Formats: sequence, C-alpha cells, structure tokens
Amino acid sequence: MSLLKRLEKEKTTLGEGVENADKSAKKTVVKQDPYKELKIQIHKRVIEELDNEAMQADSQNEEDAKKLKDTIDIIVNNTLDQEASYIPRADRTKIISEIIDEVIGLGPITPLLNDPTVSEVMVNSPNQVYIERKGKLVLTDVTFRDNEHVMHIIEKIVAPIGRRVDESSPMVDARLPDGSRVNAIIPPLALKGPSITIRKFSKDPLKIEDLIRFGSLTPEMAKFLEACVKGRLNIVVSGGTGSGKTTTLNVLSSFIPNDERIVTCEDAAEIQLRQEHVITLESRPPNIEGKGAVTIRDLVKNCLRMRPDRIVVGEVRSGEALDMLQAMNTGHDGSLTTGHANSPRDMLARLETMVLMAGMDLPVRAIREQMSSAVDMIVQQSRLKDGSRKITHITEVLGLESDTIVLQDIFVFEQKGIDENGKLIGRFKPTGIRPKFLNKLETEGIKLPDDIFSIPPI
Repeated sequence: MSLLKRLEKEKTTLGEGVENADKSAKKTVVKQDPYKELKIQIHKRVIEELDNEAMQADSQNEEDAKKLKDTIDIIVNNTLDQEASYIPRADRTKIISEIIDEVIGLGPITPLLNDPTVSEVMVNSPNQVYIERKGKLVLTDVTFRDNEHVMHIIEKIVAPIGRRVDESSPMVDARLPDGSRVNAIIPPLALKGPSITIRKFSKDPLKIEDLIRFGSLTPEMAKFLEACVKGRLNIVVSGGTGSGKTTTLNVLSSFIPNDERIVTCEDAAEIQLRQEHVITLESRPPNIEGKGAVTIRDLVKNCLRMRPDRIVVGEVRSGEALDMLQAMNTGHDGSLTTGHANSPRDMLARLETMVLMAGMDLPVRAIREQMSSAVDMIVQQSRLKDGSRKITHITEVLGLESDTIVLQDIFVFEQKGIDENGKLIGRFKPTGIRPKFLNKLETEGIKLPDDIFSIPPI
C-alpha cells in the first residue's frame, strides 16, 4: 500500500473515530432541567411555611393528605406568581406536581411507585432510573438533581422505620408503608453514587385467582396447594431473585384458617396477611456502636415462646434454617418459609449449608434426617426468559434413603419452545404420582379428587 493511500485510510479512520466519539458523547449528555434552581427555591419556601404538624399529616389519613396537597399547591402557585409568572401552564402544573411529590412523596420516583404496571424501580445513579414492567427492564426518563437528592430520598425512606444509612453503615434494607421492599447502598461501596432498588407490592395482596389469571399455575395446582396449607404441611417456597417467592408465600399464607395464631419473622416486614390473629416481627440492625442487633435467628427462637400455631419466616438465609427445621419438627406443623435456589434439589442443598452456618458441628446425616422429616413439600418458583413467573415444580419430600433425601414431583411445568413473539410455549401437568401425604390430609378432613393427579392427554 502506498504512503498516500495509507494516510488517506488513517484520516478516514480517525474521522470515523471522532464522529463515533461525538455520537457517544451526545448519548451521555444529560438533559438539564431549566427550572432546577427555581424548584430548589420553591421547595425550601414550602418547608419553611409548613409547620411540623402539617408535615406529618400525610401519614394519618387520605383527608389530611389532601389538605396538605392543597396547602402546598397554594404556596407553590403564590411563589410562582411572585418569582416566575412567565412559566407556561403545562410547566407550571408539572412543577407543582414535582414539589408535592418531593414534600410528601419520594421525589421523582413517586409516579413510578404509583404506576400499577411497574413491579420494580431501580435507581442506579441520579441520571439513570430503570423500571421492571411485565418482567422486562426499561430505562425511564426520570432523573434526580444530584447524589444529595438521591440520599435525601433514601433517608426519607429509612428514617420512619428506625433504620439508618451512613458511611459506617452504607447498606440498608427497609420497606415502604405499603410493604414494598427497599434496598439502598451508598458510597464508598456504590461507586456511581447512592443506589436504590424497590421491589413493589400491590396495595391489595394478590390472590390465588390472580396467579391463575397470570398463568403462574393451574386451578388444579391451586386447589392442591390450598389443601396442603389447610392440611398443615410444612412448605418451602424456593426460587431465584425476583421470581415471585414472596408473592407465592403471601398467597399460600392466605389459606391459613382465620382462627389460628400466626407469627411472622422477617428482615423487612413485607408479608401481607389478612387474618386477624397475626404477630409481625422484624429484625433490627446494630446501632452506631455496633450493638443491639436482633437477627432473624433471634426472632425465630423467640417466636417459639409465643405459642404460635403457624410460623412464617420471610426468608431463610443462614443459621435460622436450623431453628426453623426444629420448629417444624416440634409441633409447629404448617410452617412456611422461602429460600433462594434454582430447583427443589438445590433448595435442600442450600438448607443443609445454612444449617451448618448455625455453627453446630452436626453430622451431615443428622441434618438430612432433620430436613427430610421437617419439610413436606417444596414449591419451586421461576422467572422465565419471557419475563413470566411460573410455579415450575411442586415436589414432595419423601424421606431419607441411605444418605440421600428422596424427592418426587407432583406437578411440573413442561417447556416446549418459544413462539414468534418470544413467549414460552409449555404446559403445566401432573406427573401422575399421588403424594404419600394424602393420608395426612384425609385425617384433617381434606379430600382431593383423584383426577387432579391424572396425566392429561396431549
């Protein structure tokens, strides 16, 4: 290649590189808010003019919240008339809405939390907010002013429930008043700035009919699960992150009879029970001095002294698994919990590991004997590639043979492929095996029709 041609090629390549760099830079440019300073000024004035009593009104009832919104509306309108009367009506309405969200809501993400189609909100940085809608991640145009703005929202979430987040405790689990789960992590652990992840829960807890409508299970599976809960079987709901374990646990808990005493143990209270006789316990992180922590394990131990008919543990992660298994084995039949695992067999392996985390030097066989006698059934929940959530296995724990826990599937989801729209093709089907615990259900007065377990024709 001649020198002239080589120089021309390098010039072209360099030009393309500069052009691509310009495009990339344009993509990363964040749209500036022309009213940023004005909003900050108005927000300060609203806070100054509202007294403490009015600020607390939103936590009381809808009527007080409406009065507070009306008061803020008047203050913002008066301020705009004085400081910026030139602002178009549409922008004016948007500013009023944003100030109301900032004062009595959670700032820019308030509309996302009020949107029933959004199941998760993820603030990665002030200029990058994602949501999950129908199982798919979507980038929104919502932005915060800066890192301090995100920190302000985090503190607004954690303060009412007695949690804290600072450099000495840069990670926190919390919840919103509606039960939605919140995780926040701040610098120096989060390098791009404070990050918030909110797993939303519907204001009205989902019922089994909703899961059937969503295609998470069949009416026959629902009838079977209801019989298992009423028949006081010990059930573990397993699945990956975001697979819908807590939703399924809520639905299963709804089958517990109203005359039983239920005690729940959770890191952040999110189980939504409608029964009358419910005691909700929540763990507590250590204080600034590193003292005063109350773990899930402490709660499980304590709840055994509270005369529970049922124990519901939000999620077992470590040594509390041993106490949960012992509770299941000592008269607290019908207990429910969840755990992270990709299959029923993996769930047993994880339970075994968690029991060892309790610090007891137990032989593996003793642990497996405890597990096989304590757990009656494993419900495997999965989030599939198309974003749908399904109960892929309902598996019975039969017992211990040699050193292996024997499992048998009662219902499974059989995947057959993917259609042209990216949706999974498959069907739920019984395996044709009748569970061994049917006798126990019958002694409780629960009779299931035989055709529930019959394999349907293809």
